[in-house]
Amino acid sequence: MDNEASDPAVWLGSDMAGRDDWLYTFSDDDIAEIEGAVGVAGERDLTDVAKADFPLANLGATLAQIQNDVIHGRGFVLLRGLPVDRWSRAESALAYWGIGLHFGEPVSQNAQGHLLGHVRDAGKDPSDPVTRIYQTSYLQPYHTDSSDIVGLLCLRKSKSGGASRIVSSTAIYHEMERRHPDLLAVLEQPFNIDRKNEIPAGMAPHYTIPMFYRHGGHRTVFYVRDFVEAALRFDDVPELTTAQIEALDTVDAMAADPAFHLEIAFEPGDIQFLHNHQMLHARTTFEDYPEPERRRHLLRLWLSAPNGRELPPAFAQRYGEIAVGSRRGGIHIPGVALSAPVEVV
Repeated sequence: MDNEASDPAVWLGSDMAGRDDWLYTFSDDDIAEIEGAVGVAGERDLTDVAKADFPLANLGATLAQIQNDVIHGRGFVLLRGLPVDRWSRAESALAYWGIGLHFGEPVSQNAQGHLLGHVRDAGKDPSDPVTRIYQTSYLQPYHTDSSDIVGLLCLRKSKSGGASRIVSSTAIYHEMERRHPDLLAVLEQPFNIDRKNEIPAGMAPHYTIPMFYRHGGHRTVFYVRDFVEAALRFDDVPELTTAQIEALDTVDAMAADPAFHLEIAFEPGDIQFLHNHQMLHARTTFEDYPEPERRRHLLRLWLSAPNGRELPPAFAQRYGEIAVGSRRGGIHIPGVALSAPVEVV
């Protein structure tokens, strides 16, 4: 995997834009099979629905191959064509949940223990250091999430903007090795990370972890600049050094370069799955519709992949369990029960 030329995780957005192997459109037979699985699962709470409860006799084999491409290949896929416009919210959520189970096991995304997240403008203040930017309409900078895979289902798109931008962090890693080895060395040293008041038992409100790793034959990235800058609110966290700022600026500049990133405009019924350890993702600023029933709304899953890559020991600071095959990643707060709310709470 250290051979860059043969590593499918290394790609440029300018090249990927001319390909369509990362796009899978559900066929009529696929939709019929998904609807059948929704009927089998019935009206149970999502947390009671396991992979075996959502049988996809034919589509399941295709999803297994796609999941392998996400984990061990290019790192992402776009699944297109779920008929969310004619399904109820509960049916859409169950279909998405069931498909997601073929990629991994859901883990908690926030301090409330939500296994199913709602990505929408909740009117949060983007200047507040504890705000998670997905709850606003503002530009969301390039980052990784705290799980092996992140999935997004588009229920409704915005009036304008809100495009997904994705980039191979593996490609950026290799470019840093070629052009800025001094700055890469900075990124391989620990940064202070804010937990944004989502603090597991026995943990401090912030922790330290490097951004870039050479580990297990891979180039693995954990990149959360807004969490780094949010940590500066603590008295015991020093200001960023000039070298740290330059290193972060260089990564952001590369990711923002159209040659590096691929921009995808979500349509209702689209599902995007990304492998966090080899991908960065961002979202452009968006303008929403004034009517509440038309406002941009995505459902999100954080998934622990049974066939995930070996992770560096430092990831235990954020992931808890890191062993391959374990239920790893997510945000775990003592005393908080896991739930999967279909409606916004």
